[in-house]
Amino acid sequence: MWPKLAVMASGNGSNFEALVKATQNHTLEAEIVCLVCDHADAYVIERAKHLQIPAIILEPRDFKDKNHYERAIVKGLEAYDVDVIILAGYMRIVTPYMLDKYPGHILNIHPALLPHFPGRQGIQDAWDAGVSQTGVTVHLIDSGIDSGPILAQQTVDITEDDTLETLEAKIHQVEQRLYAKTIQEFLQAEKEK
Repeated sequence: MWPKLAVMASGNGSNFEALVKATQNHTLEAEIVCLVCDHADAYVIERAKHLQIPAIILEPRDFKDKNHYERAIVKGLEAYDVDVIILAGYMRIVTPYMLDKYPGHILNIHPALLPHFPGRQGIQDAWDAGVSQTGVTVHLIDSGIDSGPILAQQTVDITEDDTLETLEAKIHQVEQRLYAKTIQEFLQAEKEK
């Protein structure tokens, strides 16, 4: 039986869709059992419907505080017997409660070469800094912001012909290849423990 993954996303969902397709063509030997989304109007929910993946939609404003919000998420994940959580454009900091429930089993993708350009605007920050190279990082989540152990990185050159939009497109292409590959490697290493 393959590991059960939950994907948490806040926006468009292109990485979510790429991961679902990777499970369908078996380059990622796992089952994506649900999507968790924190915005009821996010396009990723439409992608989930189209791909027939159940969605858990929980908006933080509907809860007393962040602790109650994450307890509701964990309850939803437990209902699907989730083994590993995959953050794919989930724009919230995960609290110690969820970290304690899934220790060492929450992965994130970041559109920069960490430790450079952490936070929400990794692509924009690299662009504004005028660097000649940026990239993509897959890492485990810890209690900091984009500070967990790095699992994989891939560089992306910024050329003089690039615009912010072409750089974003190049980053997203790398994300979609690197994330599935790294998740597969992580799951294989977990299986061999």
